Amino acid sequence: MLLSLVLHMYSMRYLLPSVVLLGSAPTYVLAWGVWRLLSALLPARIYQAVDDRLYWVYQSTVLFFFENYTGVQILLYGDLPKNKENIIYLANHQSTVDWVVADILAIRQNALGHVRYVLKDRLKWLPLYGCYFSQHGGIYVKRSAKFNERDMRRKLQSYVDAGTPMYLVIFPEGTRYNPGQTKLLSASQTFAAQQGLPVLKYVLTPRIKATYVAFDSMKNYLDAIYDVTVVYQGKDNKGEREESPSMTEFLCKECPTIHIHIARIDKKDVPEEQEYMRRWLHERFEIKDKLLIEFFDSPDPERRNKFPGKCVHSKLSLKKTLPSLLILSGLTAGMLTTEAGRKLYVNTWLYGTLLGCLWVTIRA
Repeated sequence: MLLSLVLHMYSMRYLLPSVVLLGSAPTYVLAWGVWRLLSALLPARIYQAVDDRLYWVYQSTVLFFFENYTGVQILLYGDLPKNKENIIYLANHQSTVDWVVADILAIRQNALGHVRYVLKDRLKWLPLYGCYFSQHGGIYVKRSAKFNERDMRRKLQSYVDAGTPMYLVIFPEGTRYNPGQTKLLSASQTFAAQQGLPVLKYVLTPRIKATYVAFDSMKNYLDAIYDVTVVYQGKDNKGEREESPSMTEFLCKECPTIHIHIARIDKKDVPEEQEYMRRWLHERFEIKDKLLIEFFDSPDPERRNKFPGKCVHSKLSLKKTLPSLLILSGLTAGMLTTEAGRKLYVNTWLYGTLLGCLWVTIRA
């Protein structure tokens, strides 16, 4: 019985991060809402600068749990940019943790507050954050024929006009790769073959629309594209491609190592015409596929379970995450110690969610 209790407690290690991150959501959104009202008559650049700082506080709290708390080992390969740039971040998509990996790289460039996402349209209904992400610079998109190119261009141009620092995260596959979903992989490979494109094994055939519109809208504003390839190496990994960890599994420390390969591509090396970019993007995913095939399937044991080239073990200092955790947790705890604070907290959850849903409905 004692052993069962220990194992149960061990598997519940995600509870503390979940309670803190979800519990502080009303505090964060309330702070942002106050700033949004106060800055209504100020230039957009001033609003964005403070909003980016607020976003940094929350996301560095996220990284406290996903890096410092879990003790995950971050191994970096390839180009390791140190300075802030305006970039598009293109990565393979396999886990809900992929969103956090973008933060992991951004904080090492002091660009954490500048991270913005191209998101699936249904995520706009997330309580509190669905509305906030669009206010921070995120862009919700629908797939295929429902993709609203004009709306995406309008939003991106407004950010360029305002001089908004841009670390725009896109997952061109459009959905997560899972080795167990053979129908999805087969459909992706069939589509590639029908289009006369090389068939990919460990990634899905990338979609071009969001990447093309983002680059075409900001090509004079961007510095580069980061082509990022990620592998989550689990405890029992034997060199075989397995399903990547969920956020819950990750917070339960089921993934001791993340391998991240970065290729920095200068904007002048990216084709501007859509059809050429489609081919270029597929070629980038061919490179990803080859990296992953060598990682998992190389006949040479010395080349498996790592990417080629020099590897840097990058450890995130508590100085970059702990202060944000203390600030956000302290404000939340302070709010909950009084009756008025608790009422404000509950009302923020309730009315903030309702107003957010109303806002995204109107803006849809």
